[in-house]
Amino acid sequence: MQCSIERFGPSVRFGRMVSRLETAIHIVIAEVRGMSESSPVIPGELSTQGRMLVLAAAFFGWMFAGLQMIIVPLVARSATIDMLGWNAAELTKSQSGRVGEWFAWYICAFLMGAAAGGLLFGWLGDRIGRVKAMGFSILCYSLLTGVSYFVGSPEQLLVLRFLAAFGIGGMWPNGVALASEAWSDVSRPMLAGVIGTSANVGIWGGGALSAAIVITPESWRWILLVGAIPVFLGVAVLAIVPESPHWLASRSRERSGPPRMPVAEVFRPPLLRLTLIGICLGAIPLLGGWGSGNWLIPWSGQVYKGDVADFKGWVVMARSSGAILGALAGGWLANLFGRRSTYFVISLGSLAISGYLFRMISPADGNEFLVWAFLLGLVSTVYFGWLPLYLPELFPTHARATGAGVTFNFGRILATVGVLGAGALSRVFEGDFARVGAVTSLIYAAGMVVILFAPDTSTAKLHVEVEPETV
Repeated sequence: MQCSIERFGPSVRFGRMVSRLETAIHIVIAEVRGMSESSPVIPGELSTQGRMLVLAAAFFGWMFAGLQMIIVPLVARSATIDMLGWNAAELTKSQSGRVGEWFAWYICAFLMGAAAGGLLFGWLGDRIGRVKAMGFSILCYSLLTGVSYFVGSPEQLLVLRFLAAFGIGGMWPNGVALASEAWSDVSRPMLAGVIGTSANVGIWGGGALSAAIVITPESWRWILLVGAIPVFLGVAVLAIVPESPHWLASRSRERSGPPRMPVAEVFRPPLLRLTLIGICLGAIPLLGGWGSGNWLIPWSGQVYKGDVADFKGWVVMARSSGAILGALAGGWLANLFGRRSTYFVISLGSLAISGYLFRMISPADGNEFLVWAFLLGLVSTVYFGWLPLYLPELFPTHARATGAGVTFNFGRILATVGVLGAGALSRVFEGDFARVGAVTSLIYAAGMVVILFAPDTSTAKLHVEVEPETV
């Protein structure tokens, strides 16, 4: 599959513009750090202890990012009611509508902030090191979440969640790049599954915590302080986690040659094609989760005839339990059956299960509905064990964190469109959440098509600097 420069004219011009900006920034960094004064040193492999530290840092960093992801869904309603001075027991339809609007804006702010953070911290990971960028990203999302404890208006919460999401988006590419480079090819499928499932562990933990301590308009700020706890992890990462030997070697080679500009490179040929494919592959599961699967919760509240609050909690637990197992198996399945075949089957399975769930099952069916919610979580989150294995394989070492950050997090921009589109469908279908979920779940069919154009990296060695055309 060949790509010409003419075909991507606007993207090439954008890449050149970013290249000029990055060149200026690179000169400043080189001046400050005195890179030209250091002689190249090719580092050795990490010790077993060093690799375990890397794994622990990546796992807990992404686990706490998962906790951050669930904070807005948990506090949005209570926080908005409290800050607007309303009575939760006497909300009018107009006020309920405004609460829903703020919820949608909080979600969109998170998705857009994470996309921007993936680009920013991914670039930093390729410039100053995976460990520094990962540590700073953890400090970013934990400190800004802690500051959110003091907000006095929905607008303030919106801005701070947007900024905190920078760190959430930045954690993923640096954690994945660092762990992928620190461990051997034999271990990486298992590693990808462990990292993929860690966010779901954080989400599950946040749900369990909120079930134990009820979040109300009178007491919702406490969970923001819980979200600030990872600040200690960020400091520990900066202090004790060893840097990727692959990145150190790449930096040593760069000192003796012209500066590389990974942000510009991923947006121009020959990496541009891989970047676009990676963005699409990362966007499919994000659109499926945010734009389709999440409708199980309001649908349950709409249809279930028993204790709605209790049943909605069981729906969350069932889906997230399946998600933990599915993400854990993603890397192993990709290694066993091949990258492309696995992604195709995940897409087919997610399409079939979600289609059946939204069309043939109802929350009124009780336990049967919970079983299918578990299955949807199990299959549709295999993606998130697959992505940490595959996306880093698309890019050379010097652009790996940038490429992984762009491809995964830019999918969040499309997911934002999906969330807004699903909201529009809800109005068109007059609040029939089953129909909304049935339509939005068709996104999985696109995954079956996109993967046909993706390179098969199953036999590629991560540490080899491979030209994109031959990956």
